[in-house]
Amino acid sequence: MPQGFDPQEVLRLPLMAILCTLSEDGAPRSAPCWYAWEDGALWMLSDAGASSARRLARDSRASVEIVDYDNPSGRLRHLGLRGTATVEPMDTDLFRRLLTRYLGAQDTWNPWFIENVAKIDAPEGRLIRLVPDSTFTNDVSYFRTGPDLARG
Repeated sequence: MPQGFDPQEVLRLPLMAILCTLSEDGAPRSAPCWYAWEDGALWMLSDAGASSARRLARDSRASVEIVDYDNPSGRLRHLGLRGTATVEPMDTDLFRRLLTRYLGAQDTWNPWFIENVAKIDAPEGRLIRLVPDSTFTNDVSYFRTGPDLARG
C-alpha cells in the first residue's frame, strides 16, 4: 500500500517541478521549472511575459507536481502541492540561491547561460510563489521489491 513521507525530503532536492495552471478557456497547462522552498512557499523562476505568469495573473489557482525517481534503487516518491500562486517581483538574492541549487557554486556557472538565459538582473524577471493549501505525498518506493522489502 502506498505511504506518505515528509515533504521536506523531496523539497530539499534539486528536482524538476511541473507547474500546472489554467488557460483562458479552462484547459490545463503545465511547465517544468526549477524551484526553491523557502518560508512556507515554493518559488519558481519566471518573467513578465511568460505564459505561466500571464495565466496566473488571470487565475491564481495552481498545482505543482514533483517526482523523486531513481529506477536502479527503486525510489519513487511523488509530492503534490495545490494552492494559490502569485507572480512576484524579482528577488535577485533568492534567484541566486535557486540557481545555486541546480548549478552549484557561482564561480562554476556557465557565463553564456547566465547572460542569455538566466538574466539575473533583467527588469522583466519575476518569481512565481505558490503557498500550498494542500499537500499530497505518495511513496511507492517498493515498486521493484514489494512492500515487505520497502525502505523504512
